[in-house]
Amino acid sequence: MSTYVLIHGAWHGGWCWEEVRARLEQDGHTVAAPDLPGHGDDRTPTAEVTLDAYARRVCDVLDAQTEPVVLVGHSMGGVVITAAAERRPHRIAALVYLCAFLPGDGDTLMKLAGGDQTSLVLPNLEVSEEQGFATVRDQGIVPAFYARCSASDAASAKARLVPQPLEPFNAPVTVTQERAGRVPRYYVECLEDRAIPLALQRSMLAAHPCRRVFTLDTDHSPFFSAVEELMDCLLQVGTLEAD
Repeated sequence: MSTYVLIHGAWHGGWCWEEVRARLEQDGHTVAAPDLPGHGDDRTPTAEVTLDAYARRVCDVLDAQTEPVVLVGHSMGGVVITAAAERRPHRIAALVYLCAFLPGDGDTLMKLAGGDQTSLVLPNLEVSEEQGFATVRDQGIVPAFYARCSASDAASAKARLVPQPLEPFNAPVTVTQERAGRVPRYYVECLEDRAIPLALQRSMLAAHPCRRVFTLDTDHSPFFSAVEELMDCLLQVGTLEAD
């Protein structure tokens, strides 16, 4: 059995992993799916939400486990798990980037996202510099995030989204070969992703190759739209790293 720590992306919370978490636990695995600061049920004020705070939250979860974990990051969560891996490489058996940003040393999320002209997120982004957060216009949410999801899953998720603090988008990530760089990395690409389109996923993979790439024919939210297929990917990583 393996231990999985599942990290959500921007605007979301640990709630997005509920079905995946339940399935993994039914199979006997240990699973944690925390809310990052300012997300889900966490009420950290926007001004205190930073990439550093995200990484510290993940490290606290890693430190509470009894064995090295399979650390999974979705979307923005790819930046977060990379930052955590630089701090706790010995606590991580493998990193899994689920249609996620895959940064190198010094990269920021906005640097990685800014070169793509096909994402549906940036054209629908509403930024409040004064309040320090960004939201996605209502009409852009389902096409960007939940295009292959059921109407009920999409509606439930939309109702739980929160404003996304800006600091983590612009904070650079530190990656050294001796720490985060030595942790095995896997990537799950999603062919119909309109938030982090396939071309952007593959350009990041070309710059930072992973041990193995899994391919899902689905949208940006396979924890709703392709649960069985995503489960298979995660279980394979757990098995590979247990051998």
